Amino acid sequence: MDIKDKNILIVGLGVVGGSYAMALTAAGYKNVYAVNRSEASLKKAVQAGIVKGGSVNIEDFAAKADIAVIAVYPTGAEECARKLGALMKKGSLVTDVLGIKRYYSEKISAVLPDYIDYVPAHPMAGREKRGLDYASADVLKGANFIITPITRSTPGGIDAVKTLACDMGFGKIRTLTPEEHDRVIAYTSQLPHALAVSLINSDEEDSGTGDFIGDSFRDLTRIAEINADLWQELFIGNGENLIAAIDMFTAQLSAIRKAVEEKDRESLVKQFEKSSARRHSLIKK
Repeated sequence: MDIKDKNILIVGLGVVGGSYAMALTAAGYKNVYAVNRSEASLKKAVQAGIVKGGSVNIEDFAAKADIAVIAVYPTGAEECARKLGALMKKGSLVTDVLGIKRYYSEKISAVLPDYIDYVPAHPMAGREKRGLDYASADVLKGANFIITPITRSTPGGIDAVKTLACDMGFGKIRTLTPEEHDRVIAYTSQLPHALAVSLINSDEEDSGTGDFIGDSFRDLTRIAEINADLWQELFIGNGENLIAAIDMFTAQLSAIRKAVEEKDRESLVKQFEKSSARRHSLIKK
């Protein structure tokens, strides 16, 4: 059976889950279904043709799903997987969109029967807003996609997840261990959010700052308008790696502070040149 003819079940129609549904349907997947807590969002998704059908009850679609995507908050993923594991058929596939991997992949794997394949993944795309109203297939276009296989992940399952990612329009697809993923993501995703929040909150209240901001401030603080419920889970769930990233950043910021305090122009120039070259090499890849 062609993968586009398979039954795809997306559990959670938030920004990422909703964007998956839109992208898969637009790519020609004929049987995309959804489970979501909000009946209003489900109705909207069905009426808009984003999904073929939907329900607030996972039992209504799990048994016939060939592929299920767990797109809920991390702390709800284990229970979601438990319900899927009790209902999905032999040879079916479960994947996810969780932003941290080691801890939750272990939890999910532990409640899924051996006859269900499991391939964790992390789409590096999203928005600061929450809910289906802010979902868009465009947000996935060209974005990075990380697959974090575990011991039980089969080559066929990994290939299927790669195919889904390609069909949805993702750009670079990379494979990392869950441990490598969490270490890298602490720096590339969680630390920037921590910095944006800290920068916004370091300003004096009622200072009139809004009258004086430029593009640099807008760019640096865009992600400070944060989904608080989700990101507190991500920060705490990857706390050890995030703390290490914060400590490394603090050391660099302290070096700049020291150079400014000591009027060390040479040190500042070296740091600026290093950062310029480093960013160029990272963005160019």
